[in-house]
Amino acid sequence: MAKPRNLYDPLNTLKPVGREIWIADGPPVPFYGVAFPTRMTVVRIGAQLWVHSPIAPDEGLLAEMAALGEVAWLIAPNPIHYVSVADWAKRFPKAQVYAAPGVAARARKFAIAFPPHQVLSDEAPAAWASDIRQRVVAGHRFLHEVVFFHEASKVLILTDLIENFEAAKVSPLKAALFRMAGILDPDGKAPLDMRMSFKSKKKACAVMREVIAWAPEKVILSHGRWYDTNGTAELKRAFAWLGV
Repeated sequence: MAKPRNLYDPLNTLKPVGREIWIADGPPVPFYGVAFPTRMTVVRIGAQLWVHSPIAPDEGLLAEMAALGEVAWLIAPNPIHYVSVADWAKRFPKAQVYAAPGVAARARKFAIAFPPHQVLSDEAPAAWASDIRQRVVAGHRFLHEVVFFHEASKVLILTDLIENFEAAKVSPLKAALFRMAGILDPDGKAPLDMRMSFKSKKKACAVMREVIAWAPEKVILSHGRWYDTNGTAELKRAFAWLGV
């Protein structure tokens, strides 16, 4: 059987990104007919783990994480990335769940269970405020994404505000479509439909200017090749459409 081209092997294992931060690539999920690769980010704060956009639980991955610390916080960063959070919450009932504005409403709309949670804002909870900054990117009709900056590693964590698919990992037809949508590496950015459906680019621009001023060195994305160098330059390029 031919090996799928849209995976970031090895899957379901922790990969170091910087000081006290890891990613784990997961199996693809279907979204509007496209198999989207999945990626979560794990930050260790003391002896506890902060888990951004959890992928489908995997026993091997959970064992690796247990060796690092206790899962304490589960993050649903926007109203698209929340489906696996309930499974993780069942597995880690002591973990606190945080979700971007609009996640609960979207889960109800699609009759998907979502656990009790606190809604994320521009102000980071005290539990991680000394380690991670956060901002809500306002201005879109419903996709209120919360972006995070891990101070120690100088890593910015995005979800769907930049997608950066590699042509070698998708079919030629999808590569052509992704290029038209503006989400093909090396020129990944927000998908065309997202860019067109912002009600207020001015609000989003103000947030992203602040985020760029944090001077990230690396930028993690949920879909496609993430930026392990030149993070600030990539942000300026990717958000030029906002006028940053």
